[in-house]
Amino acid sequence: MPENLSLFLASSVGVLLLLFYINLRVASPMLALPIRWLRWILFAIFAAQANEQFAILDRPFWAVAAAAFLLWFLLESAFNWLKVSAISLSPMPLFPRYVVNSSGDEWPTQKRLLRVRDWLRDNRFTHVQALKAELGGGIWLRTSVYHNHDDTLRLHVLFVPQENGAITVCFSLTTQTAGGRRYVTDNLYIPFGGFYPESWRVERSPWRRSVLGLVARHRARLEASGENTLVWDINPIDDINQQQQQMELINTELGYLLRHADREEYGKITPEGRFRIWKEAWLLDYLGIAGRYS
Repeated sequence: MPENLSLFLASSVGVLLLLFYINLRVASPMLALPIRWLRWILFAIFAAQANEQFAILDRPFWAVAAAAFLLWFLLESAFNWLKVSAISLSPMPLFPRYVVNSSGDEWPTQKRLLRVRDWLRDNRFTHVQALKAELGGGIWLRTSVYHNHDDTLRLHVLFVPQENGAITVCFSLTTQTAGGRRYVTDNLYIPFGGFYPESWRVERSPWRRSVLGLVARHRARLEASGENTLVWDINPIDDINQQQQQMELINTELGYLLRHADREEYGKITPEGRFRIWKEAWLLDYLGIAGRYS
């Protein structure tokens, strides 16, 4: 193995392990992007180097690396498709029903998350309600709901549990206008692939991880629209459950979800819907780009 290549591989592996260790603690969707790219590239290079050492294939280094790069894409694509199919066939609800969280475990005690709560208090956001929804298998999605000083902006702070026990925090801001539209700005990184009501104006920005940046972007969108905003006069739990029910109905009508009578045999999501999720998962995992929702 050439010395330069050995040094590059050793350094790259070290960086990969360091990033992986850091992300175990902070659970950042954006830090996961370079981890995935580096893992993919290293797989291709190691495969080509192994072929050089053991002379498995009579092909140049770059050709084997390119083939291994493509093989990774095919394998991960197949794995992602199986995951989407498993979600479709599982009892996990795509639009879960929320309940009031009265268990006292609303806000994690990690310092990075407590700083978010302090920022909300300092910027005149008041706590309105704590909610949670069961995703299945005893896993709960916890949400803390806040209003701004004039009750025209509703902010959901979502604590998304990870397999390793870490928590990713996401934000979703919603405002209703006198014109009957609902403006939603969030930084969710989970692929959706479905449809929103026509009156919704949704912008998903996975790269904006700070609540400060997301609030500023939401206010800029409202200012650009020129519409008058309305005060929130419905409880968060009532609103979110009504919207979840409406979303399921719309996505069934538009062919993203199968009819309830067919779900036990074929799963919840149509083949077209599964492809939409699969495609958006790739865009989010490697480019941090969410689907366009208007």
